Amino acid sequence: MKKTISYIISHLRTFYLVALMAVTVGLIIIMFPNDYGRVKYDYTEGGYWRGEDLYAPCDFTVLKDQKESKDERDHIISTSTLYFERDNAARSKAEQRLAEIHLTHAKTAMARQVISLVYGSGEYSDIDLKESGFGSLEGHPIVVLTDNIGRQLEGVTISTASDVEDFIRETYSDSVEAITLSRIMIDSVLVPSLHYDANRTHLELDTRLSQLNYSSRMVQQNELIVAKGQRVDSDVASTIKSLEEEESNRMQQAFNPVMHYVGQALLCIIAFVALYIFLKNIRHPMLEDLKKVSFAFFIVILISATVALLVRNHPDLVLLAPVCMVPILMRIFFDMRVALYIHIVAVIIIGNMVPNSYEFIFYQLVSGMMSIITVRNFEKRSNFFAVALVIFSTYSLIYIAGVLSTDTNLSSIDPSRFLIYFINALLTLLSYPLIFLFERMFGMTTNLTLLELSSTNTPALRELSQKAPGTFQHSIQVANIAEDIINEIGGNAMLTKCGALYHDIGKINAPLYFTENQNNGFNPHDNLDYHESAQIITKHVRDGIELAKKYKLPTDITDFIRTHHGTTVTGYFYAQAKLHNPDGDIKISDFRYLGPTPFSRETAVVMLVDSVEAACKSLKNHDKESLDRMVDKIINDKMEMKQLNNCPLTLQDIDRIRRRLKERMMSIYHVRIAYPMKNN
Repeated sequence: MKKTISYIISHLRTFYLVALMAVTVGLIIIMFPNDYGRVKYDYTEGGYWRGEDLYAPCDFTVLKDQKESKDERDHIISTSTLYFERDNAARSKAEQRLAEIHLTHAKTAMARQVISLVYGSGEYSDIDLKESGFGSLEGHPIVVLTDNIGRQLEGVTISTASDVEDFIRETYSDSVEAITLSRIMIDSVLVPSLHYDANRTHLELDTRLSQLNYSSRMVQQNELIVAKGQRVDSDVASTIKSLEEEESNRMQQAFNPVMHYVGQALLCIIAFVALYIFLKNIRHPMLEDLKKVSFAFFIVILISATVALLVRNHPDLVLLAPVCMVPILMRIFFDMRVALYIHIVAVIIIGNMVPNSYEFIFYQLVSGMMSIITVRNFEKRSNFFAVALVIFSTYSLIYIAGVLSTDTNLSSIDPSRFLIYFINALLTLLSYPLIFLFERMFGMTTNLTLLELSSTNTPALRELSQKAPGTFQHSIQVANIAEDIINEIGGNAMLTKCGALYHDIGKINAPLYFTENQNNGFNPHDNLDYHESAQIITKHVRDGIELAKKYKLPTDITDFIRTHHGTTVTGYFYAQAKLHNPDGDIKISDFRYLGPTPFSRETAVVMLVDSVEAACKSLKNHDKESLDRMVDKIINDKMEMKQLNNCPLTLQDIDRIRRRLKERMMSIYHVRIAYPMKNN
């Protein structure tokens, strides 16, 4: 049991990655609609057939066009036979009812006139046209049943309740008496001479509809449907669609949904494993940070959900989905290679789930690559609009090229497609607010945030310049040198510069205890013992971390504060303590910084530049030899104290840093090299 627990703990990162991938794959499969066993050919009506010659694999019927089928169905409904049963005594019953009602002489006369009109030259029916589903009796054959013997009724007017009501109101000027009389006639007097037989009517209608033929012709097995390069007109398109239906119906009989899900899952897993192998081979630090990995998977899930929503509701508008947000966000948070590969994986996975896969993948891959190139130096808000313009232009050019390659005629261009591309480009602008949201959610920092933090007008740097001006100038100097060096050896220059600017903000709390801020000859350490002085000096790291929390600095910046002294010792105070207390118990831990040591190229460079800049400034003689010796001593000491063991700097990198530091120190102190004179 203990071994199992120990194994799980030691491989916790691997288990997390596997679980994260499994959850992502599961969500993607669930989100997208699954057309069980459906066959789909890649073609566009009006375009040209790109595949090989297509022959009918079996006999099948070509279905009629939906509009044609609908027109035939509507015609059958509009001309269907209506069945009624006759009541020959209807008029006498109506007159008897009228006699039993006490009405004024005028109303009785009006009622008799209505009875004569309704029954004299026509029939009265109880049919409700709205409930029966027929808008009008016109155009429908009328069959009257008497003792189950039907006879078609022709040339006879059939009145309904609404007809009687309209007649009374029009004849008697829509008066109050007319309205009252119409209700009395309909509710208490008139008796239907024709009773609507809904059951028999709908039975015959259903019989005629069931005989409706939805097929237009028969296609024999091995018959050529479409040849390679042939134009896919409406007839060919309907034939291919019918073939899709036929093959889909055949496949559904033997379709296994479980295996379908397994296949979809395997395709997604293969893509993600390929991404992992790539990141593993290039030893990308992203794999070491689970928050960054989680962020990448979250973006893939987010864009997959967007595409799935469109596929479920409006599959024709799938290109509205701002898929290019994936490479944009990945490029802002990571490098170009990671952005490209994550985008490729996302497009491959999503492309397998959408209609017209080839078209979708081509659009997204090309526009995604263009986005990554455009977003390469993302340091201004205006860059977002430039990327949106590039995406719109790329989509539009691909569409125009596709039309020309198939129709060879610009008149076939659909202007509405450009509106879709324009909306897609606008949606990519959402990347800007999402950047700040994701920074907070996943604790990451982008160059946009670093650019804002590098301004010397931020609250933290403004306070540093006011309370510790010497430290502030030192930080600016370190930032400039460190940025120059990291650009040469490779790394995040903006992060390095920002980290260097803030690495010493802890000195705000006790600025006079640091020599760069002492300008009147007074040194407060003269009144303290060496232990107290060492505690104050090392405490500026802890104070810096607290101030970073106060000013809500990103974790990436706080790392420079924590590591810029590593686990080194305040050498001067430790040496003085041992000198003045040779027999005393001097603990080196009392004089040591808590660390940790630098763990990235950027933090390591800031540590070296910070130490070299401060040490060279304390030299009395700033000649080339003195500066070279000091640079060599600082770097060698850091290496001997194993301060660079946890960072990915190579010996070649360190040599380049050493050389560049010497050049910068000579430049700062205006040291000129004495070149040998030529002998004439």
